[in-house]
Amino acid sequence: MDTITGLIAARAARSPRQPALIYRDRPLSWSAFDARGRAVAGALAGLGVGPGDRVALWLPNTPAYLVLCAACARLGAIAVAVNTRFRGAEVGDIVGRSGATVLAMWPGFRGIDFPAILGEVAPAALARLSAVIVYREDDADTTMPANARHCRTVRYDDLERGPAFDGDAAAPALGCNIFTTSGTTKAPKFVLHSQSGITRHAHDVARAFGYGPGGGTMLQALPLCGVFGFCQAMAGMAGGLPLVLTSAFDAAETVALIDRHDVRHLNVTDDMVDAILRTTDRPDVLPSVAFSGYAAFDTALGDIVERADARGWKLCGLYGMSEVQALFSVRDPELPVAERRPGGGRLVSADAAARVRDVDSGALLPVGETGELELRGPSRMLGYFEDPAATAAAVTSDGFVRTGDLGYMTDDRSFVFLSRRGDVLRLGGFLVSPLEIESHIQALPDIEGCQVVGVPTPDGPRAVAFVTLRPGTALDEAAVRRHCLDGLARFKAPQRVIALAEFPTTKSANGTKIQRGRLREMAEQA
Repeated sequence: MDTITGLIAARAARSPRQPALIYRDRPLSWSAFDARGRAVAGALAGLGVGPGDRVALWLPNTPAYLVLCAACARLGAIAVAVNTRFRGAEVGDIVGRSGATVLAMWPGFRGIDFPAILGEVAPAALARLSAVIVYREDDADTTMPANARHCRTVRYDDLERGPAFDGDAAAPALGCNIFTTSGTTKAPKFVLHSQSGITRHAHDVARAFGYGPGGGTMLQALPLCGVFGFCQAMAGMAGGLPLVLTSAFDAAETVALIDRHDVRHLNVTDDMVDAILRTTDRPDVLPSVAFSGYAAFDTALGDIVERADARGWKLCGLYGMSEVQALFSVRDPELPVAERRPGGGRLVSADAAARVRDVDSGALLPVGETGELELRGPSRMLGYFEDPAATAAAVTSDGFVRTGDLGYMTDDRSFVFLSRRGDVLRLGGFLVSPLEIESHIQALPDIEGCQVVGVPTPDGPRAVAFVTLRPGTALDEAAVRRHCLDGLARFKAPQRVIALAEFPTTKSANGTKIQRGRLREMAEQA
């Protein structure tokens, strides 16, 4: 089962009638899922898709997304994830640079005019595109924009009705999925993963998280176009858990689906947790869920683990990145609340390894000392698609990915993630995590959220804090600075404290991320 088609075929043979997916309360059995993948593979082959070709999936969570991934794997082709939140320039960049020949989209998803967005793309970016697959859940017609009228347009439903593809070009070492790295100043890199990398990691995660048949279902609210959501889905499938798909996250619907389908497993972001906690007032908010891995993106939700714990919901910090896949490590659910909060945790694969390197000397560091995290394991990417120079810069000679993240080892199998290396501050000659200053400032009653960045000054690097305020309050910059001078080393106290209505953010498939680069620009201007 070291290919995606092998994983699906094994499940279909073992439990043909068991649901693989549940979408809009309708189950799809493993045998039907396998059959759909074979039929869609045949249709894609008819559109000219073969080994190494790229198929861009500009789709939300639907059975079609996973069926198309399975079909691409069967043909030896590569599925390219495209976030449904992306606009014309972003879509054009991904479709054009990846060289996709087929694009799948849902034209009216959430009332969004996706053909109009596609119409914003520069024609040159669509030059290699030969077909557009239209997924719809109604009978409406779709008119393609002028820049895509050279493409053949086919309805997704027709792909499933065709004859099955009898062959199987899947192979362990073949690339099968491309995810884009998130970034705010440069074009994203295309992270390419192999079939064996995807499936081996899926089985490792299933074992580590306790995903197995007979254990209820898994809620798939995380977007499949992001590595976080995709890795969760593949792990659930590897463990034989039915996936309850929802095309877009809604807190009230999430609670209802969990109750209705005996959901016992889901992973979340901190803002999803906050929305769920606010949606229901029952004391035991998700009684069927033993624990959830969570990713923290919003500093204003620094108490989210404690809030969830008070309502009977255990949250455990995670670590992942596109280059080594999501769910690479997880905190032990049996740890106290404070020890479950940080990102990082124990490696899920017995064949994975982690180490920490000093950012100045390049020396490897012992347990407890902070430096750049380097990671290796079966989940590691093949490389950045068609970018060997970037791949060589990111991967060491002995196969570790330079993560660009700061952290420290707690033992030889577990680590703590602190922050992005680019976010770390060198103040007073020392490396300082911005989280330390942010947490101190957020202890003030008027402060809702805080982000701290560093700026160069004639006297050396200094910290600048950006804050959001609780309703009805005003910023007292001098009081905030006094609070920092009283409780922190003087070199850590921000030179300026600036109030914002909201932080600049980037919407990614894995969560909403603060644009720290934009904050640094604003700090330098201030």
